[in-house]
Amino acid sequence: MALLKLEDFDPNYRETFEGDDVKGLGVYAEGNEKIGTVSDVLVDENGHFRYLVVDLGFWIFGKKVLLPIGRTRIDYNADRVYAIGMTREQAENLPEYSDRMTADYDYEERVRGVYRTQPVEASAPVDTTADYSSYDRNSYNYEREPNLFGLNERDHQTFRLYEERLIANKNRYKAGEVAVGKRVETETARVSVPIEKERVVIERVTPSEAGTRVNPGEVAFQEGEVARVELYEETPDIHKEAFVREEVRVKKVVDRDTVEAQDTIRREELDVNTDGTPVVEQPNNTRSDLI
Repeated sequence: MALLKLEDFDPNYRETFEGDDVKGLGVYAEGNEKIGTVSDVLVDENGHFRYLVVDLGFWIFGKKVLLPIGRTRIDYNADRVYAIGMTREQAENLPEYSDRMTADYDYEERVRGVYRTQPVEASAPVDTTADYSSYDRNSYNYEREPNLFGLNERDHQTFRLYEERLIANKNRYKAGEVAVGKRVETETARVSVPIEKERVVIERVTPSEAGTRVNPGEVAFQEGEVARVELYEETPDIHKEAFVREEVRVKKVVDRDTVEAQDTIRREELDVNTDGTPVVEQPNNTRSDLI
């Protein structure tokens, strides 16, 4: 994968480094001779520093070259970058870098080839038996050349400070169970039904013409004359029928709450015993592992 410019990888890198910016620092060779300035930084896909882009304006006007991070010593207190073992001959042999170009594997190999031919004494031993021809774009690893990309342990010593934090997680468990069923209850119901019954009422009355003589021809005595009247009555018809009374729906709802907890946590702090030696402590650099 091609290298990236630092600002393309992390547009807010200045905030990440809390104001420390390697860009613009002067670059010096042995003997405190200024050879140029840092114009940019190239990082890999993980954000690790791999090269400083150095403008060699004090040695070769208008030429920019790549300086492997393992060949540098950065002094933020003096605003300087020291190019370990850099010579004018080496600078002349390095391929020129342009801001418009892409630093791919082939270009890097040309750069690394120049530095391999002029090894310098470094914290990491140089493997003089390494077969660089066996490297290819698929298997190359920067860690295989610590003399170019490794940090100088003599000048850069690191150890980790640990701290404890409260981590809030949630565990889900069965708190209970609700069973919803049906049962049958009985009760005595009363209902009133009005009914009707017919009966015969016989009224015997004296007509107004009672005592009036009837002509013989008008009298017709008959025997067996009967008047029939049908009588009806109602009887109650009471039975039971089932009806839907209500509908019950069973569902779940979630009640939310916030639980607060506190505990005592520990954190390691740095104790510096200078033993009379002056020490300058730089501001915290959250990305110091990349340099």
